[in-house]
Amino acid sequence: MATEACGEKGQVQLLGGSLSSFVLRVRIALALKGIDYEFIEENMQNRSQLLLQSNPVHRKIPVLIHNGKPVCESMIIVQYIDEAWDTKAPNLMPKDPYDLAIARFWAAFVDDKLVPCMRRVFAGHGEQLQKEAEDLVTNFHLIEEALRTNSCFSGKAYFGGDKIGLLDIALGGMLAVLKGLEKATDTVIIDPEKMPLLSAWMDRFCQSNGVKEVMPDPAKQLESLSARRARLASPAGN
Repeated sequence: MATEACGEKGQVQLLGGSLSSFVLRVRIALALKGIDYEFIEENMQNRSQLLLQSNPVHRKIPVLIHNGKPVCESMIIVQYIDEAWDTKAPNLMPKDPYDLAIARFWAAFVDDKLVPCMRRVFAGHGEQLQKEAEDLVTNFHLIEEALRTNSCFSGKAYFGGDKIGLLDIALGGMLAVLKGLEKATDTVIIDPEKMPLLSAWMDRFCQSNGVKEVMPDPAKQLESLSARRARLASPAGN
């Protein structure tokens, strides 16, 4: 839960952008844990000195600052939050080593496979867009199959079981952009008839307490994506 005043007695700050999928992951984790924090909106065209000092290697968001110490990279931050506030429910990471390994494997799949595919769909037009969208759908089908057959996920409300966990946050952080991307490119990525389990999970996740409160405004997300695609398509953007 973001507050205008410094939360947790000024100990927690989040540098980010309100429409960023990666920042959204962190905001979901903080909300689920009930951690108050100060949200500092960054202008990535004019990065603040605080961001440059906090993340001098990649110079990007999100950055969580806890007790003056910065933590970078969204999924590293999510795991840090779970461990630093381990007495606060819910536990975001499975306690069983095997279940944790599986969750981390699929979280890496999201970043290594789905995110690059989404970026190519975003930049694509015509036949290229169609091909990239097909590749993205193929990768989502792998997650649908995991929901159907993997004992860690099958028959459960979330990837984390009865409650949202690490993989839910990894994939769920991408949903606002994914929905905007479908509209901006006039494509269907998650077809409820072809991916019923994933589609049902998406609806459940987006309506969950702690998630729906921090989800970006769909109209603003679509406006931002459409504007960026238009710039890419213009001669000046090439």
